[in-house]
Amino acid sequence: MSLSQEKTTQTYCNSEYDELKRVILCEPQYMTIREVINDTQKHFQDEGIHIETAMRQHEDFVSALKQHGIDVTLLPSLSKYPEQVFTRDIGFTLGETAFVAEMASDVRQGEEQVLKKWFEDNHLPYYNLVKDHIEGGDVLIDRNTIFVGISNRTHEGSIKHLQTLMPNHEVIPVPFEAKYLHLDCVFNILSPEDALIFPEVISAAERDFLSKRYNLIEVTEEEQFTLGTNVLSIGNKKVFSLPVNKDVNKKLRERGYEVIEVDITEIIKSGGSFRCCTMPILREPSHS
Repeated sequence: MSLSQEKTTQTYCNSEYDELKRVILCEPQYMTIREVINDTQKHFQDEGIHIETAMRQHEDFVSALKQHGIDVTLLPSLSKYPEQVFTRDIGFTLGETAFVAEMASDVRQGEEQVLKKWFEDNHLPYYNLVKDHIEGGDVLIDRNTIFVGISNRTHEGSIKHLQTLMPNHEVIPVPFEAKYLHLDCVFNILSPEDALIFPEVISAAERDFLSKRYNLIEVTEEEQFTLGTNVLSIGNKKVFSLPVNKDVNKKLRERGYEVIEVDITEIIKSGGSFRCCTMPILREPSHS
C-alpha cells in the first residue's frame, strides 16, 4: 500500500537527511538487558539500566525534537517488550510507503503489532512484510538508492523481496560484521555528500564503493562503542549526537553541521542511540 505524494501525505521519506516532520518513539519504561545483542549491552549487562534516568533522558530527547518543530508520536510501552524503545527496527518508511516487518529476535517479536495498531487507529496505510526479517536499523535511503545491511536481523531473501517492492530504487546489500547488530551502528548517511562510517567492519569492496559516493567521516573504535555513527539527522544539516562523542561532533561541526547534543547515555547501554530510538514517517525536502 502507498500514499500519493501530495501536501496531505502523512508518510513519506526519501532520505536520511531531509527535514523531519513526524517521528515515532517509545519510552524506555521497561528497558532491560534480557538477551545480550552487542558489545555495548555486554559491557553494561551486570550494571543494568537505571530506568528513571533513562526515562528522564528520553523525555529530554522528545522535548528537543518538539523544540525543532517535529511532531512526536509515542507508542504505548509494554512490560513484555524490553527493547521497545528502539522503534527504528520495527518499521521503516521508504518513499511513500511505510513498511512493517516481522522481528527476527524472540525478545522483540510482537512489537510489530503495537505499530500496526497505531497505523490502523490513525487510518494510515502500511505494507505488511509477512515472514520477511528486515529491521529498520539495517535500512538507509538516499533518494533512489536504498542501502540494506545483511545481518542476523535482516536476511538476504528479505532484501531481494524489498527490491521487487521498490522497482524504481536500487537496493544495495551491505555486509558487515554481525556482532555490530545493525548497519546504522557502523554507517549512517548525513547528506548527499557526507556519511559516517566505522570502516574496519565493512569489507574493502563496500568501503571503496561508499567512498566514491560520499565523503566518509571515520568514527573511532572508542566512539563506535558509544554509537558515534548512530546520530539522527533532522534536516538543514542539523544532527542529534551524544555529548560524549566529542571527536564525531568536532568533525561534524567542521563540515558545517549544527550538532544538537542530548545526553541519552543510559539508553545506549541497551545498544542503540538516536537513530535506533526514532522511526521517521514523514520527511520533507530540506532547503539547503
